[in-house]
Amino acid sequence: MGAGAITSNVKSDKSLVIVSAEGLKIETGLKKFGAMLGDRVEVGCNSVLNPGTVIGKDSNIYPLSAVRGYVKKGSIYKNRNEIVEKSDPTN
Repeated sequence: MGAGAITSNVKSDKSLVIVSAEGLKIETGLKKFGAMLGDRVEVGCNSVLNPGTVIGKDSNIYPLSAVRGYVKKGSIYKNRNEIVEKSDPTN
């Protein structure tokens, strides 16, 4: 986790957090639920991971990103419209 990175755990509308990943929607039944990060995930400085965000293992999040939802394993998250697959997910 880079300096200033935030894992938000409450939605702005105070509704219950739903985790979405690989086509599934899982109701947590919780108002407070942060993010889940896989092994070897790197989160850039001053990024925000919104409630219920799931980041797959070996992924990188660019600095200053606001991430919501699911980022599949071995990805590079540049912004919500630009998520690319790593050529070698272990690097």
